[in-house]
Amino acid sequence: MRGLVVKNTGSWYIVRGSDETLIPCKIKGNFRLRGIRSTNPIAVGDYVVFNTNKEGTAFISEIEDRRNYIIRKASNLSKQSHILAANVDMVLLIVTLHHPETSTTFIDRFLASAEAYRIPVVLLFNKADLYDEEERAEVEKLSTLYSSLGYACFIISVEKRTGLDFLQDLLHQKITLIAGHSGVGKSALLNYLVPSAHVRTAPISEAHDAGLHTTTFSELFELPCGGGVIDIPGVKGFGTFDFEKTEISSYFREIFKIGGSCRYSDCLHQEEPGCAVREAVEKGEIALSRYVSYLSMLGDKDESKYREAY
Repeated sequence: MRGLVVKNTGSWYIVRGSDETLIPCKIKGNFRLRGIRSTNPIAVGDYVVFNTNKEGTAFISEIEDRRNYIIRKASNLSKQSHILAANVDMVLLIVTLHHPETSTTFIDRFLASAEAYRIPVVLLFNKADLYDEEERAEVEKLSTLYSSLGYACFIISVEKRTGLDFLQDLLHQKITLIAGHSGVGKSALLNYLVPSAHVRTAPISEAHDAGLHTTTFSELFELPCGGGVIDIPGVKGFGTFDFEKTEISSYFREIFKIGGSCRYSDCLHQEEPGCAVREAVEKGEIALSRYVSYLSMLGDKDESKYREAY
C-alpha cells in the first residue's frame, strides 16, 4: 500500500493511506535512505510503501524518490544530516528581530539550502507590533535587502492578526513548511491557519531571550483552503550539509551573478586577485552581511568547526 507520511513521532510514523485512513507505521528492518547519511531516514512529506503483518503492525518497506527536501547538518556534530521535510512547494521562514533574535547568517544559510533544491522561500518578519520606530526601520531595511534579491517579504504580526490577508491565496493547494527559531511564532501562525490544530504556544524565556520548544514532532496539517502546512520543531542552528566549496556561491543569487566577472572561473571570493565579488562588497553592491554568511558556509568544510548555532 502507498501513503503519505503526515507525522513523525521519533519511533513511529503516521501514514495517511489512499482512503485517508491514518496508519501508525514503523521502519522495516535496517531501512536506510539511499545516498543520504541521515538521522531520520523518513521525513514528513515522504510518499512510502507500507505493508501490514499478521499481528496488525504496519511497516514501511520503501520510500519513493523525493522531488526535493530541506536538509541541514545534524546538531550532534556527526557527519550525518537531518531532513526537515520532503516534497514541499514552498517554505515560510519566520524571522524576528528580537525575542528571539534571528541572525542574518541563519537566514542566509536557510535560503542557500532552499536555493540548492529550488524551493521558494517567503520571509515573514513577525512581531511587528513590538517594534519601536528604530526597530521598524531596521526590519524594513532587511525586508528591502531580501526583496531586492527576489525573495518575497512581509512584515506581519500574528499576535495582532495584521498583514496576514495574503496567506490563504499564497498557500492554496501547496504543501508549505513553516520554519524558524523556537519562539518566533510558528505555532501561533499554524493555529491561525488551521484553527482546529490547537498547537500549544509558550512565552519567551526572559533569562535567555529565546523561545521554548512547543512542537516536539514534525506534522502535516491540512489547510481549510486546500493544501497543507508542515510544522516542525524550532531550528536553533543551520549547519549546511554536503555542499562543495565551489558550489556555495551558486546559492547566493547576487554573488553568483557578479562572480561571473571574476578573473578566475573557480574564484572562491576570498583572497584571489581580480575578484569582482569582493570589489562589489567594498562598493556596497553586495551586502556585507550576505558576504559574511557566504564565508561562514565556506568554513563548514572545516570538520573541526563547532556549529551549535548560527
